[in-house]
Amino acid sequence: AAHPVAGRVFKVIPALVFCYFVPTVLATLQVIPSKCVLYEWVRQFVLPASLLLLTLSLDVKGIVRLGPKAGILMLAGTAGVMIGGPVALLIWQHKLPCDAWRTMSYLAGSWIGGSANGIALQKTFGAPDAAIGPLIVVDAALANVWMGVLLYLAARHVRVDRWLGADSSAFLALEKRMQESHDRGSRTPSLADLMLILAFGFGFAWAAHAVSTRMMGVQFFATLKEKGILDAYGWKVILVTLAGVLVSFTRARSLEGAGASKIGTLMIYLLVTCIGAGADFNQLLHGGTGYYLALGATWMLIHATILLIVGRLIRAPLFFMAVASQANIGGAASAPVVAGAFSPALAPVGVLLAILGYVLGTYGGWICVQVCRTVAGAG
Repeated sequence: AAHPVAGRVFKVIPALVFCYFVPTVLATLQVIPSKCVLYEWVRQFVLPASLLLLTLSLDVKGIVRLGPKAGILMLAGTAGVMIGGPVALLIWQHKLPCDAWRTMSYLAGSWIGGSANGIALQKTFGAPDAAIGPLIVVDAALANVWMGVLLYLAARHVRVDRWLGADSSAFLALEKRMQESHDRGSRTPSLADLMLILAFGFGFAWAAHAVSTRMMGVQFFATLKEKGILDAYGWKVILVTLAGVLVSFTRARSLEGAGASKIGTLMIYLLVTCIGAGADFNQLLHGGTGYYLALGATWMLIHATILLIVGRLIRAPLFFMAVASQANIGGAASAPVVAGAFSPALAPVGVLLAILGYVLGTYGGWICVQVCRTVAGAG
């Protein structure tokens, strides 16, 4: 069981924030180095491996069985983030650095998919590690506040569904179906399972690295790199995400039952730790966090508004809106919590939509950042 004091602390402050700021403090005090070859290796290979493992369990059939409303609202939530970013930047760019669009790449990826997507886009668009410090604070603060709002509404979903004029029959049928399959597929991982999970993750990460490096020798891809659209690292992320989707159609998807996504999440914590070690604590204190918070709040409001409008138009139950939103904003760590607030048996639905978010995160976030770049007038 978790320590009672630590448990209360981590409910308020996500562990991901500690993973960022503790190494930052230690590096500032020169307890650990702020620059190390290991940090770059982790970025180059652990991040792609984590993306592969997080998308490995994608269940396309399961997503289809959720019905069209779940998919529509997931895409609406993603569109809300993609539209909200450029609009929020248009409103607040006069208070932010001229390269704020680049820094926003982390939040664009994180709010559509998860931290892995955020870090992938941060690396793709060349945002410095220190610069994303304020965005990690904004991400944690707003995501937690928003999850609190969704949990509050979940306790009153019958009343909200009545206001929405929603058809709750689909929600009730889904609850029954998920209850029947709640414990299927889960198993205690063996040593062979763990070895195979690591082999899949790092094997595909290496393959994507090798292919993306060779792609830079082709004139077309070299031109894209020169224009700042996609470099070798960006292609690596795209290739490994695509590989994860394709592998999810094979028997390898059963590795999720042995904890593939948990290992992928552990890799994310390692990534954020390395980024924190390379950050500058002084820049975190004077990095314009207040204005980034205003930008993030505006961004979140646009996301919620678009989701509510679409949900009202298609008469979707609150459950689908809430879980789709949290799958975007919070990812696999918190989407099951929101889904479970409606019914414990529905928690896997949160995971399912969050995995879909991992797939959409890199691509949707990349488009969002390109539009932000245009808004900012960058070349």
